[in-house]
Amino acid sequence: MDGRSMNATVDVPRGLAGVVVTETALGDVRGREGFYHYRQYSAVDLAASRTFEDVWHLMFRSALPAGRAERDAFAAETAPLRHLPAGVRDALPALARAGGAGGPLAGLRTALSLLGATAGMRPVYDLDSGQRAADALAACAAVPTLLTALYRLGRGLKPVDPRDDLPYAANYLYMLTGREPDPVRARAVERYLISTVDHGFNASTFTARVIASTGADVAACLTGAVGALSGPLHGGAPSRALDTLDAIGTAERIGPWIRERVLAGDRIMGFGHPVYRTEDPRSRMLREIALDFGGPLVDLAVEVERQVEEILAELKPGRELHTNVEFYAGVVMELCGLPREMFTPTFCAARVVGWSANVLEQAADSKIIRPAARYAGPTPPEPVPAAG
Repeated sequence: MDGRSMNATVDVPRGLAGVVVTETALGDVRGREGFYHYRQYSAVDLAASRTFEDVWHLMFRSALPAGRAERDAFAAETAPLRHLPAGVRDALPALARAGGAGGPLAGLRTALSLLGATAGMRPVYDLDSGQRAADALAACAAVPTLLTALYRLGRGLKPVDPRDDLPYAANYLYMLTGREPDPVRARAVERYLISTVDHGFNASTFTARVIASTGADVAACLTGAVGALSGPLHGGAPSRALDTLDAIGTAERIGPWIRERVLAGDRIMGFGHPVYRTEDPRSRMLREIALDFGGPLVDLAVEVERQVEEILAELKPGRELHTNVEFYAGVVMELCGLPREMFTPTFCAARVVGWSANVLEQAADSKIIRPAARYAGPTPPEPVPAAG
């Protein structure tokens, strides 16, 4: 490659929208169709018919469990990994205190780094595929334990140890509340978790892959992904969407409240998506789950959705804006008894599997991700002024 081609640049859209940066066998989002998939299976269909462990197995091992024996073997392999090393467990009270307003997600960044160091995780560049997968499996299993412990410690409660006999979603709710969950609510949360395992090259997934491309260890990759997820424009919207419903309060207030914000140019949290140009399939699934629960909150949410779309059609014709996953996710999690400060951490408890699968895929390609930027500052070189 000559010097000219080495330094060649290509202008791309802001935010890299629509730019293909690599190939993946993990899944895809087809925004114009309102469809996304994990490997060759519809993610929504998987959420309707499979367990979280099945989907985890699919993402890590390229296939669904062949039968009960393989499913049980995977559960037996992952459940013991939920238990934290003593050094990590002992540090959690201090991390919970330091997390402050950032909550469990802020503590998780440091806890993941500590977990990686305590477990002796080495750079993926130096490991074979089996050891990379083992590190990723351990990190995924530990994240729900870390998140629930940090939440409880932040509220002055003692952490609840994981149970090896409960499935992933039910164990998560058990560690959060200290009570074995109602099966209907556990299944609703499990379907939500499955539906959010992966979703193309979103900001946090891309962050994890960029870090993996440097050869860093699994914990470093996941820590960076958590940092990206913590932003309100990415994973922080479920509780904000529910705050919108609280602010509206009653069906009579929907129209005036929405009109005022649309005319002011404000963003309505829980609506719109950078990829989907039709209804978000995750939102459609979660709406169905919410309707099965029923009640005043669900009735309000459905009416808000209807009126927002009507008002936008009137005030901004030609601009389609549908509910995204966060809108009904907040409703479902509220109905299942999750505290609002745990909405985004719950998202994280699912997405860590997708991040890890992407890290493993990226680690198989040792090419570092290193884009360019177009300089737009004062014209160089200028003389350096003499020190005063």
